[in-house]
Amino acid sequence: MTMELARSRFKLSSWWLALLITTIGAIAIGTFMRIKEKNAIEPNLNNLTVPVATKTLTIKVETSGTAVPIETVNISPELSGRLVALYVDRGQSVQTGQILAKMRSTELEAKLARAKAQLAEDEANYLKFKSGNRSEEIEMAEARVASARSKVNLTAKRVDRYRYLVSQGVETRDRLDQIISEDQTSRASLREAQQQLQELRSGYREEDIQQAAARAAASRAQIQEIEAQLDATVIRAPFDGIVTQKYASIGAIVTPTTSASTTASATSSSILTLTKGLEIVADVPEASIARVKLGQKVEIIADSYPDRIFAGRVRQISPEAIVQNNVTSFEIRVELVTGKSELLSGMNVDAIFIGESVTDALMVPTVAITTQNNRMGVLVADDRGKAKFQPVKVGITQQGQTQILQGLQPQERVFIDFPQNDRQYSKENGGSLLAP
Repeated sequence: MTMELARSRFKLSSWWLALLITTIGAIAIGTFMRIKEKNAIEPNLNNLTVPVATKTLTIKVETSGTAVPIETVNISPELSGRLVALYVDRGQSVQTGQILAKMRSTELEAKLARAKAQLAEDEANYLKFKSGNRSEEIEMAEARVASARSKVNLTAKRVDRYRYLVSQGVETRDRLDQIISEDQTSRASLREAQQQLQELRSGYREEDIQQAAARAAASRAQIQEIEAQLDATVIRAPFDGIVTQKYASIGAIVTPTTSASTTASATSSSILTLTKGLEIVADVPEASIARVKLGQKVEIIADSYPDRIFAGRVRQISPEAIVQNNVTSFEIRVELVTGKSELLSGMNVDAIFIGESVTDALMVPTVAITTQNNRMGVLVADDRGKAKFQPVKVGITQQGQTQILQGLQPQERVFIDFPQNDRQYSKENGGSLLAP
C-alpha cells in the first residue's frame, strides 16, 4: 500500500514538472517572438544614425587643370631665306645663346666686303681732309708762285720797253698791246698761284672735313647693318628650354610672319618651337575664388601618377573671369615645387588648393543632408526615436563630409538613411535625400 502511494505521488510530481517546463518554454518563446517583432518594427537607431562630430577642418578647393609650359616661343629668322644648317632636334635641352640653326648668308657676306672697301676709301679721304696738305705740296705751290712772279717781272719790263719803242716810232701799237696782254696774263697766273698757295697753307675747309667725316660714318653704319643681318642668319636660343617642335628641314625656304603658330601652318614661318619650364593652369569657379590666395600651397595629383602628390604654390590669379558654357571661373597658374622632372606638358592633373584650418567645425556625412519643403536640413531622432526634420545652415563640403554652421549641436545624432517607418512620412511631407 505504501509503495503504491509513493508511486502515485511520483507520477503526480513528474506531471507538474513537465507542465512547468512547458509553461516556461512557452513564455520564453513568446517573449523572444515579441522582442524580435519589436526589433523588426523599430530598427536600431545606432545603425541608422551617426553623431555630429567636431573636427579641425582644412578648407580645400579642388579643381582640374593641365600642365603647360611657362613660356613658349616659335623660333623664326628675321629675314626670309634658305635654311642651311639645323643643329638640334625635338626633345633636346638647349641653353641661352646656343646656336640652333643657320640661314644662307653668301649674298650678305659679299655685300659686307663691298661696304668695308667703301669705308676704307671714305676714311682715307677723311684723314686727308683732316690732316691738311703735305709740306711737299706747299713747297711746290711756293715754287709756282715764285715762277709766276718772275714772269710778271719780265713782262712788266717788256711793257716799259715797248712803250718807249712805240714812242720812238720803232714798234707798232699792236705789238705793244700784245706785250701788255702777256703781262696781264702773267699777273693773273701769279694771283692764281698765290691763291692756291694760300689754300694749301690754310688747309681744307671745315665743311669739307665734316662732309668727309659724314661719308665715313655712313659707311660704318652700313657695315653695322649688314653685320646685324649676318648675325640674324645664325639662330640662337633666347632662353634655356626644350625643343618641342620642328617645322623646317635643311634646304627649306623660311619666310617669317608676325603670326606665330604651333600648328602645321607654322612650317613656312618657323623653324622650331622652344618651351621654358612647366606650370599648372587650373580654372577655379567663381564661388571658390575667394579661398585662393597668391603663394597658397597646392597639392597636385596627375592622372599618370595617381599614387603621388606633387607640391606647388599659386603664382598668378587672373584678374578677369572666364565664362564658358554659362560657368564663370578664374584662371589660376600654379608654380611647381616638386614634379618638374616627372610631369610633362599636356598632362591632366587634379589641383587641390590648401586653405586655412577651422577648429571645432561641426561635421556630418553629406548623405545626412536632406530637403523638406525646399528647406535644407537633417533628420534627428525625437524622444520616441522617430525621425524629425531639423533645418540647418551648411558650409563647406569635401571628402563626403559637410560643415554645419547652424542648427545642430555636437554629439547630436542624425540619420544617414530614412528609417523604414518614416520613409512614407518623409515623402508625404516633401522630404527627399540629397545623396543616396
